[in-house]
Amino acid sequence: MKNILLMCSTGMSTSMMVKKMQEAAVKLNQQVNIKAIAEQALSEHLSQTDVILLGPQVRFLKDKVQAEAKSIPVLVIDTMDYGMMKGEKILNQALATIEGNV
Repeated sequence: MKNILLMCSTGMSTSMMVKKMQEAAVKLNQQVNIKAIAEQALSEHLSQTDVILLGPQVRFLKDKVQAEAKSIPVLVIDTMDYGMMKGEKILNQALATIEGNV
């Protein structure tokens, strides 16, 4: 099971993206666990995370999150993909990163 963590300032806007990504995972027959969290909850979730996706509104935190996450990849979700709720595209990017194909 692959574990994907989405992070924004409060965890609210990314929760909508989680739903879109979960729908895409079912369609693609992928076994994934996707969670949306607020910035301050990051340390509680690192031990069970394969990739961290940052909402565009918190892209300025990328270096700080990467330092805390150490070897866990941290990506910023593309603003257009996020705004258009392209769950399948974002899921595929996360999976490619986990599998080392990026």
